[in-house]
Amino acid sequence: MVAALRQHWVLAACIAFVLVNGALTAAEFPWLAVLPAALLAAWAMVVVPERLLHFIAFATPLSINLEEMDLGGVGISMPTEPLMVGLAFLLLLRLGLQRGVLDQGLVRHPITWIIIAQLVWMAACIVPSSMPVVSMKYALARLWFVCSMYFLAASLFRDPQAMHRFVKAFIAGLVVVIVYTLYQHSLFHFAHEPAHWVMSPFFKDHTSYGAVIVFLLPFAVTAISMPGYSRTERGMALLMTAILVVGLIFSYTRAAWLSLAGAAALCIVMRFRVPVWVLALLLASGAVAYYVNQDQITIALERNREESSDDLQEHVKSISNISSDASNLERINRWNSALRMWQERPLFGWGPGTYMFQYAPFQASEDRTIISTNFGAGGNAHSEYLGPLAEQGVVGMLLMVLLVAITVARAMRLYWRMPAGAEKRLMVAVFLGLVTYYLHGALNNFLDLDKASVPFWAFTAMIVVLDIRYGAARVPERGGTT
Repeated sequence: MVAALRQHWVLAACIAFVLVNGALTAAEFPWLAVLPAALLAAWAMVVVPERLLHFIAFATPLSINLEEMDLGGVGISMPTEPLMVGLAFLLLLRLGLQRGVLDQGLVRHPITWIIIAQLVWMAACIVPSSMPVVSMKYALARLWFVCSMYFLAASLFRDPQAMHRFVKAFIAGLVVVIVYTLYQHSLFHFAHEPAHWVMSPFFKDHTSYGAVIVFLLPFAVTAISMPGYSRTERGMALLMTAILVVGLIFSYTRAAWLSLAGAAALCIVMRFRVPVWVLALLLASGAVAYYVNQDQITIALERNREESSDDLQEHVKSISNISSDASNLERINRWNSALRMWQERPLFGWGPGTYMFQYAPFQASEDRTIISTNFGAGGNAHSEYLGPLAEQGVVGMLLMVLLVAITVARAMRLYWRMPAGAEKRLMVAVFLGLVTYYLHGALNNFLDLDKASVPFWAFTAMIVVLDIRYGAARVPERGGTT
């Protein structure tokens, strides 16, 4: 008997697992069934972490939040976040046990300094937080996003082909979600109202769904003519682009449409090689012009009465409606609430992740809309810049602005330095994807979700890796091409 067990121990273990799992499932404890997947993931973390990162990229659009599904009462996305937690733990463990784990160029890069400063300041804001437990959970989530998708991914991205594989894996998962969403939406004749929820359970709402689609669209478009791609790969890229464009249109996400237009404008600026200082001067001039003429501009915007609707033309026109469109007015309400929260706690803010639980008393009666809520169920500040201002004080907002500004400046400089070819095309596509999110971040904030955080930090890591590789290269002549 003992000899037989030794010879067939794998079969015996499988039979024992099936029997025990069946008994536990009958007793309403089905969680033992995830043990094989957990063991496989643990093995992959140690042996093939690069393949696990690619799997995370594919699975992120398809991940499901347990809290949204009323499963377990835990706000964690499965299967991606547990995998990122494990990768982050292993990275921190290796950092504590051995030297040289991270590339010194990555460690010394200014973008890395800013990211570390964000993590440190977030940790500092936990102590005076109005809700320390909430803030600690929020900070830990940011830590595992950054450790896995920035620091660990940067090591993977030393191989240029790994960047391509990572983005293509993410797009593959996203296309599955888009096809599912379009099918569900077709059952309602692609009407505007169902567009808010037909992407469930994969996305919480249409705004995050549209933001992620437009994030990946520049790469899909670039891949159609990417040097080194086969005819089959380019054909697949064309198909993927078509699916992403249709998904974006029927997401009815106006902020995503605007961010795509902004990224396209920046692409033209890069193509005509407009210096960064000229771009900064134009932006500063625009800000001054708005400040001087803000009353006239506000009056002009208030004349717009177009509402969000099924008609795409009317839906586009409603973008500037700040007189009757409830969605636009609610954003203004959230922004003003964030500013009032900051005025009361200007240095440390109310604590990371606490905005949605604290903003209700800061709503002015004149700002409230028909969709305003006092019950902490209305979401966040709708801004990647004002959210940190309310939650982490002026330092939190400045660090976010600095991260965006330095990344843009480095990517623009990198554009001039890199030789024409596939890597330059990849850099431009990744950078324009980030730009869509930087612009979208003025109207929404999703960095607490794996859907946006995975591409955001991974794309940032790609820019940094390419900047390290080509940062000292000679600037090409102005007649150079991409």
